[in-house]
Amino acid sequence: MSWNKPASWILGVLVLGLSVGELQAAPKAELWARWEAHDPSSNNKLDHTPWAGFLQKYLLRDYSSGVNLVRYKAVEGQDKILLEKYLETLEKVAVSKLARPEQKAYWINLYNALTLKVVLDHYPVKSILEINISPGWFSRGPWDAKLLRIEGEGVSLNDIEHRILRPIWKDNRVHYALNCASVSCPNLQPEAFTAENTEELLEMGARQYLSHPRGARLEADTLVLSSIYDWYQADFGGSKSGVIQHLVKYAGSPLAKALSGFRGRIRYEYDWSLNQAP
Repeated sequence: MSWNKPASWILGVLVLGLSVGELQAAPKAELWARWEAHDPSSNNKLDHTPWAGFLQKYLLRDYSSGVNLVRYKAVEGQDKILLEKYLETLEKVAVSKLARPEQKAYWINLYNALTLKVVLDHYPVKSILEINISPGWFSRGPWDAKLLRIEGEGVSLNDIEHRILRPIWKDNRVHYALNCASVSCPNLQPEAFTAENTEELLEMGARQYLSHPRGARLEADTLVLSSIYDWYQADFGGSKSGVIQHLVKYAGSPLAKALSGFRGRIRYEYDWSLNQAP
């Protein structure tokens, strides 16, 4: 998740002291046709065990806060190497020869593992926004840097999210699967995605996020939503009413009931603090 704005506009906003979230204008979903290729007859299964093991060791499921946190400081050197080797293995995969379900899990795991590696490579940081490795004078964060080569193509985090996953699958639940290493992100799941469990994890991720105040909550007559529903409104029906319908579907019963027919004020917010375990 990143943004690009004219320099004068950015400076003006910073002078006014507005929050990071108010600078955000998410990239549109624009298909990279190169990655539409797939093989429906393929039975090839990828091994995501190294990533699953890393998550089991370093992901803290904080039940009191409801936010899954990463023990970045505790990651041992040998496990950093294992994570790097896992990503190197994914780089060598002939993705275009996989079946669609295997591809979807591949891109989700790749995005999350790569994000975590980027943070570890620059740790300690207070926010992923501090990792300014994207090309361009006024780019922010790591999202546009071509970090891997897959089938001969340089690929960035933004490519994976906005040029592959969103336009090919047109599944707004992928926003609950991708973790940008921030407190307000949907939870990084404690297991790797696979062709077999992706549907279950996407459904769980949506309900999990919308049962937590950082996803959606009512404050008097104001609906406070994660900025995800503002930045990616196009993926949630293209309107505020479309977003509300989505919330009603996945939110817990008290909130869903309150939102049925909601016509009140909406406020968006986002916390970019690193999702770091204390």
